[in-house]
Amino acid sequence: MSKSTLLTALILLGLAGGVLIGQYLLFDPSAPPLEDNHWTKLAGEIILIRPLTLLIVPLVFVSVVVAVTSIGHPSKLGLIGGSTLLFYLVTMLVAATLGAFLVSTYRPGDLPPQTQVEMRSTAKARFDASGAVATNIERVQKEEQSHPGAAWINIVRQMVPTNIVEEMSQGRTLGVIVFALLLGLALAAGGEKTAPAVRVFEAIFDALLRLAQWIIWLAPIGVMLLVAYTVGKIGLHALIGPLSKYMLIVLGGLAIQGLVILPLLLFVLVRRNPFGFMWRVRKALLTALGTASSSATMPVAIDACLGAGGCSRRATNFVVPLGSTINMDGTALYEAVATVFLFQLYGIDLSTADLVIVVITATLAAIGAAGIPSAGLVTMVIVITAVNTTLAGRGVEPLPLSAMGVIIGVDRILDMVRTMVNVWGDMVAARVISEIAPDNPAVA
Repeated sequence: MSKSTLLTALILLGLAGGVLIGQYLLFDPSAPPLEDNHWTKLAGEIILIRPLTLLIVPLVFVSVVVAVTSIGHPSKLGLIGGSTLLFYLVTMLVAATLGAFLVSTYRPGDLPPQTQVEMRSTAKARFDASGAVATNIERVQKEEQSHPGAAWINIVRQMVPTNIVEEMSQGRTLGVIVFALLLGLALAAGGEKTAPAVRVFEAIFDALLRLAQWIIWLAPIGVMLLVAYTVGKIGLHALIGPLSKYMLIVLGGLAIQGLVILPLLLFVLVRRNPFGFMWRVRKALLTALGTASSSATMPVAIDACLGAGGCSRRATNFVVPLGSTINMDGTALYEAVATVFLFQLYGIDLSTADLVIVVITATLAAIGAAGIPSAGLVTMVIVITAVNTTLAGRGVEPLPLSAMGVIIGVDRILDMVRTMVNVWGDMVAARVISEIAPDNPAVA
């Protein structure tokens, strides 16, 4: 058995073991939900999330510098960058449109009146009890109310930082990417004078990848603990409760995006077997599922693309770090479904024009979502605020922010799957862009 196959088997065992431990040892319907500081979550973070997170900023910085210096002429960087951004924008718009179509067609919010009343009455209590998530949601709402579009102004500011060390310390990778792009261009333009520095960056990049390969062997244990916490907090009964139809629509939409749309794009653009590629990069997908963090998965995704995935170093080092920051197919789809579902649940019918606003703002909100657990839930405030603004012009009562308490309890399960789709979209893009930027011009 190869090391890759063994690791896959161990991660799958970890996933299965986590479900069993969470359901039969940790979940207790008569007791309060597990606290955020439960030992399983803390241990999972220490064993897997924190070591991977440690690599994010240095790996983003070094990999982008190496990518830019290897691309060569700035015109090629423009072609690669433009193609990558276009691919990301199109796939996110498709995902958000798919989500809006599914939720409008199957209407999971049209529940029996008594069920709707019960869910609304408990939403506020669940929202208030959600701790840090509720605090972040309220912060984003205040920013949007004080200055519509404040989230996008913040993104622009991150792209032009004043202190790169501060950006690194805060884990804001967008500014790091921009600085790395500029530094890479300067090193490439330096010719022989800067060639030694380029070789240093290449050596550091190889060392960081080796470190990532060591850490990934902790994934089976870390995944088991994190999944055990998730199932232990929510319980598998959530899959058959009043939110089951909503969850099935989200999961079904994610399955269509991940198993139909993205593979079809890969086949059409590259003419390769998309499912063969999916199997080769499986360790990154399973890590994304277990950690629910595209940022933490990024080191594993880069390693998988460069290794078994067969992607070029030029493309991977640029596309994957950028994708972990701005490309969120699964999040865009989820935010569209969740937003429309909540409006349905509260008896507010949305017009076609309202759904267009949902699709556009869900795509933009997904771009602004951090690659961390539940980030999509927080930025969904932007989508709800945009629709509420439109409804206010027609004299319709707005959706209360506390309505999000309805879905907070089951968000983690959906977060795991949508993160896997987010990471899969990054790796598909890396394989597609490898055709434009191969390491060996004679080999696609």
